[in-house]
Amino acid sequence: MTKNSPVDIQADLNRQADIKKAQVYQRFFKTGKGQYGEGDKFIGLTVPQLRAIAKKYSTLPLSQVKKLLQNKIHEYRLTALLILVDQYQKSDDSGQKIICDYYLKHIRYVNNWDLVDLSADKILGDFLGGKGKPILYKLAKSNNVWERRIAIIATFNFIKNNQFKETLKISEILLNDQHDLIHKAVGWMLREVGKRNQKVLESFLQEHYKSMPRTMLRYVIERFDEKKRKFYLNSKG
Repeated sequence: MTKNSPVDIQADLNRQADIKKAQVYQRFFKTGKGQYGEGDKFIGLTVPQLRAIAKKYSTLPLSQVKKLLQNKIHEYRLTALLILVDQYQKSDDSGQKIICDYYLKHIRYVNNWDLVDLSADKILGDFLGGKGKPILYKLAKSNNVWERRIAIIATFNFIKNNQFKETLKISEILLNDQHDLIHKAVGWMLREVGKRNQKVLESFLQEHYKSMPRTMLRYVIERFDEKKRKFYLNSKG
């Protein structure tokens, strides 16, 4: 029988550690002094490896998930989040509320872009799908870059259900954000809106493209034909 504790999970993760990959990840995720991922530590596992381990330990109690989520090792935290996603998807309404509340309570540990991108829409976004969404606006106005990214990425769940209002409103809040990771996230979500409704996206662009950071705009118009891309980029000034 599979044991079910953070120690067992860490042992499984450590057995697959790859020092060379870890060094690459340290650079890729900008862990140097003054960079967005300053101090984050990696052991060099891929997301598919982490998914397999998360699946193996998917019944880990929340009290034990916390021990992984609070760990300085990036892959431990991501495994914890993948376990939460799996548990959330298998839970009834009351169980999903417990997991979403748990996610928000421990949100400070969702502190790199991949941790956000692999969890925010699947837990917070899904839970808020048919409910009031003031928490997203609070997060969008946070001083913490990861909370702001969670706010916009959580709306991916709504986009997939052809609900665009929150994505557009939160994008407006984040238009003047100073962080490149927010420019990319907002651009990505707006592009996803456009995949489903080009008219909605272009209406938003007509109003806002001149004030968008160039990186954000490039992400938004990535799927446009060349003529239209050039129009937006050249007209931006």
